[in-house]
Amino acid sequence: MIEREWRPDFRLDLAGVLAPLRRGRGDPSWRSVGEGSAIWRVSTTPDGPATVRMSRRSDGTVVAAGWGPGAPWELDGLPALLGAHDEPESFVAHHPLIADAARRLPGIRLGSTRRVWDQLVPAILEQKVTGIEARRSWRELCWRFSDPAPGPAGALPRGMRVPPTPAQIRSIPDWEWHRAGVDSARRRAILAAAAVAHRLEKAAELGGEEGRILLRRIPGIGVWTAAEVAQRAWGDPDAVSFGDFHIPTVVGWALVGRPLDDRGMLEVLAPYAPQRHRAVRYVEISGFRRPRFGPRFSPRDYREL
Repeated sequence: MIEREWRPDFRLDLAGVLAPLRRGRGDPSWRSVGEGSAIWRVSTTPDGPATVRMSRRSDGTVVAAGWGPGAPWELDGLPALLGAHDEPESFVAHHPLIADAARRLPGIRLGSTRRVWDQLVPAILEQKVTGIEARRSWRELCWRFSDPAPGPAGALPRGMRVPPTPAQIRSIPDWEWHRAGVDSARRRAILAAAAVAHRLEKAAELGGEEGRILLRRIPGIGVWTAAEVAQRAWGDPDAVSFGDFHIPTVVGWALVGRPLDDRGMLEVLAPYAPQRHRAVRYVEISGFRRPRFGPRFSPRDYREL
């Protein structure tokens, strides 16, 4: 085990900054212990797998402990992960709801994992399916085809797992994808990404639109998936998830009082460029809930097809 302490010079909501990295309550690579007092996260790194436990002392100092060969790499990137490289100070709100959220939640920042692969697989799994379906598939892949988390995370209730590596993904038989509830289109996209995974890490170095363009060179990775990765891997403040089933409607009701499509959302968010994703993030965490007029979209179970 190795340890690191870091005290940010800004207000930090530890759980709020890390929340976008969690893929549902049953995510095998994520665990919140003691009502959020400690957050455990398992990841792959250029040096191998790592488990990191993060908590905060009363004086604001973040205390992190790491296990596994990738722990030094992860702890070296702790400030970036918690938003030290983010610049929310330059953000200007143009809508009362967003201004209120920014005022009430000053500890929310955009963190950077510096790692594309761990964000790419779950993002592809979330393409054109419900969150319930995608998270179920993510759990299946982690529990059945990846390795136990380094360190004591394996001793936690239900244990923890490392996200599947590109090699592990390529070794999964076709019928096992079906068993995990992953259709052929998403399977092909994940396998295409796994074949060139080492090259895709360059996207995090490029950042911004250049990084997103690099990701979109992979068949099956479009604007939505690239944005979802960019938001997490390099804290891209302008990467809007265009093509999302819910976001345009939520943004529309929150900001202009009616549902929008992607074109309408593009127009409404135009004043926020180059921080449009930050504006959407404030809408998401503001507590606003859009009106509901019909039944929710029912999840499909591809294992029954």
